[in-house]
Amino acid sequence: MRREAEEAPKVVERLLRENEGEVKALAAFLRRRPPALVLTVARGSSDHAALFAKYLLEARLEWPVLPLAPSVLTLYRARPRLPHPSLLLAYSQSGESPDLLEAVRAYRERGVLTVALVNREDSPLAKAAEVVLPLHAGEERAVAATKSFLAMLAATAHLLAHLLEGPGLREALPALPEALNRALEPKGDLGYLEEAENLFVLGRGFAFPVALEAALKLKEVAALHAEGLSLAEFLHGPQALLEEGFPVLALVQRDEALETVLGTLESLRVKGAHLLVLSPEPDALALAHTPLALPVALTPELTPLLLAQAFYPLAEALAQARGQDPDRPRHLSKVTRTR
Repeated sequence: MRREAEEAPKVVERLLRENEGEVKALAAFLRRRPPALVLTVARGSSDHAALFAKYLLEARLEWPVLPLAPSVLTLYRARPRLPHPSLLLAYSQSGESPDLLEAVRAYRERGVLTVALVNREDSPLAKAAEVVLPLHAGEERAVAATKSFLAMLAATAHLLAHLLEGPGLREALPALPEALNRALEPKGDLGYLEEAENLFVLGRGFAFPVALEAALKLKEVAALHAEGLSLAEFLHGPQALLEEGFPVLALVQRDEALETVLGTLESLRVKGAHLLVLSPEPDALALAHTPLALPVALTPELTPLLLAQAFYPLAEALAQARGQDPDRPRHLSKVTRTR
């Protein structure tokens, strides 16, 4: 797991280079013919990447994005009507899950532009989609996705950069691989969680999908029951579970949500939560009982990748401290086929 996370910077560097032509062509087409609706379809970690796409496309382009429930098609045999034109983004590491395949095939037949962001270019999903944006992650042996997940986020940001009017994000992208390298060495550790039984992982806005991913990774590799939530949703009920010392891991970056996030963290500290804060922001780290300093930051659209990258070595070390094998989680396999 650690080794594959360390490969992510080169994966992203290759992705940005080799996908440039296809991404520019796709973005030019979508600017001429903007979708009335964007659908996403994915499972597991890939679904968190799809949620990241929802935040980016809605916040920066004001395109409505709807996550598709695959079972509506596969189990209930329904085909919801879509406005024209529509776009479907399918995220997958293996490209083999039958429910994703059925969704792509069904909507492509209905004239929807289907785009697969997939690691295996020879996979059934890649063959079913009209456009393929390869992840270039190579073989991923650890069950828990690391470099392929980061490649999904990078591919999404790459597409957004060419859809935006200004050059800001396009100019920031070349710095991403080196920033991912630097992010592998956060200051601090998750030792407070060695004996923990439960944990909340919180994020807001662009950081929320990474919070969900971090919670999934802790369940997978560290056998720790972690629940990922939006900071806003956390206040609507789950905070009732807080008691003195209850661990809360917050992922914080500088963007439009920062001021609200800082205020919420202050209130959680007063309620007795033990705050573990992964962030490049001094004001956020100052509120932590366990600060986890991210040594680098980029634009708001790219810093979530750095938060994820910094989290992976922390999770891998915690898994080993808890007596778990982070590369071989129990009951899990690399490819999961669902209908």
